[in-house]
Amino acid sequence: MARGGWTHGPIGEDSPLRALPLPHRRDLARLRPILIGLAVVVFLFTSYYQVEPDEVGVVQRFGRYVETSGPGPHLKIPFGVDSVTKVPVQRTLKLEFGFRTVRADVKSEFAPPTPETAAESSMLTGDLNVAMVEWVVQYKIADPRQYLFDVREPTATFRDMSEAVMRQVVGDHSVDEVITIGREQIAMEAKQRLQELCGLYGIGIEVQQLVLQDVNPPDPVKPAFNEVNQAIQEKERAINDAWSDYNKAVPRAKGEAEQAVRSAEGYALERVNKAEGDAARFEALYEEYRKAPVVTRRRIYLETLAQAMPRIGRTIVIDDKARGLLPLLPLGMDKKEPGQ
Repeated sequence: MARGGWTHGPIGEDSPLRALPLPHRRDLARLRPILIGLAVVVFLFTSYYQVEPDEVGVVQRFGRYVETSGPGPHLKIPFGVDSVTKVPVQRTLKLEFGFRTVRADVKSEFAPPTPETAAESSMLTGDLNVAMVEWVVQYKIADPRQYLFDVREPTATFRDMSEAVMRQVVGDHSVDEVITIGREQIAMEAKQRLQELCGLYGIGIEVQQLVLQDVNPPDPVKPAFNEVNQAIQEKERAINDAWSDYNKAVPRAKGEAEQAVRSAEGYALERVNKAEGDAARFEALYEEYRKAPVVTRRRIYLETLAQAMPRIGRTIVIDDKARGLLPLLPLGMDKKEPGQ
């Protein structure tokens, strides 16, 4: 140990630490590992970042795009050299037009109408009528680099694009198509045009679904429009009822006509067959009569009597040579049915 409490150590001759007293230099030596550990912690804290499973991280170095990192832990150059913007590429995002949802649940709650939502939903149709159209666009971010760097304010730009496309499509259809029968076609056409516009602008967005919600006429004309719709529905119901009656009556009439035709054809066939049989029997009888006229005539006579006599009832045969018979009317005898 030298005079004055100073000592020579590993510190260089020109080091400013030589000007410190020995106790201070020992305290600094003890703090050195702590300072190094603190520096390492700060470095790791500013360098480490975590990307969630439904996200990607877009890395910029001094503001310039470097790479896109996938889900998981990553490191970057700290102290503002590298910056990371996380983009939810796997998450389905949603934009609402004409209304705003406060709480989505089984019974969703919606915000009261505002001038902004009223302006969004008010549209002019192809037949110069006004319709209040509410719709929802669901989309995903397909290209994070395009989404962040190729378009300024991509969400607001995409919102303006969606509104412009919907106004264009609604303007190509009548109010009846927009409110009633053409809703599905309008939604499909608007989705296709919106996706084409996203590709043209290179906004990096993929349209998943476009759904029309409530589509109504303006409140001042809603009663008249409802009356028109009711008349149309009554007309359709009357037409459907008429077709129902037609489908019941016409097949039944056709069936009855077919049955009558078949009955007539059967009766005609029966009469023809009977007539042909009678003619054939007469011809056979005539052939027998021609061969033996006397015998045949007597047989026909007897056969005719055999058929006629049972119908006469009581029969009394009197010999034409008998004499002295008293004709007597049997009033007291019970009448009997013919053939007894």
